[in-house]
Amino acid sequence: MSFEDAFRSVEEIDGWLTPQQARLLYERAARLSPGARIVEIGSHHGRSTIVLAKAAPEAEIVAIDPYAKGDEYRDVLTEEDVRTSDLERFEANLELAGVRARVRHVHDFSTDAVRGFEDEIDLLYIDGAHDLRTAFADIRNWGALVREGGTMLIHDSFSSVGVTLAELVALFFAGRFRYVGRSRTLAEYRREHVSWAGRLPNAALQAAQLPWFARNVLVKVALVGRARPLARLLGHQDEVFPY
Repeated sequence: MSFEDAFRSVEEIDGWLTPQQARLLYERAARLSPGARIVEIGSHHGRSTIVLAKAAPEAEIVAIDPYAKGDEYRDVLTEEDVRTSDLERFEANLELAGVRARVRHVHDFSTDAVRGFEDEIDLLYIDGAHDLRTAFADIRNWGALVREGGTMLIHDSFSSVGVTLAELVALFFAGRFRYVGRSRTLAEYRREHVSWAGRLPNAALQAAQLPWFARNVLVKVALVGRARPLARLLGHQDEVFPY
């Protein structure tokens, strides 16, 4: 199946994944060998899950999401209602896309689900909670399971303050992940040994993204403060936070 066909099946599904980011997910999953393992942290309504499943039809897909209450629903639904609503949409979207039987959903928080999970991961996609503590734990604990030569993709990089700080602490000078690049806020890392001599250049490549991070933070402040002209001046054309 081509990327275009795969993306058509998720275009109407809610989610914060641009077509370019979806293509990056698709291409990294499509090159995996049969029997490879893909772990996704944060599935929401299944937009990224379906792209991964269609790109790698012979891979094992593990989707981790507790479907906990979101702030946007706080005054509308009970916590149990939100969990049920989002989970039902996730299940229905996977069923409609024809990939439900291939996805193993772990209904738990990523920080708990990692306990006892000892299998190597070929492709890790992190789009879970964005606070520093959780993002750092996901990168450190789940990242440790990525095989040599495997890929780790992190959404909301250089956009979310918590995620970016977690990357700075866990990855800027790390000796086991090399920064490859990004598609807007989707950063790609490859699991490989980074020598002491190579760590400074690796950190510098990531640090070069910090001005763009500052721009994204200013855009968010402008949107929250209803200063849309400032957001437009910074190159942001809609009312959705940068992703």
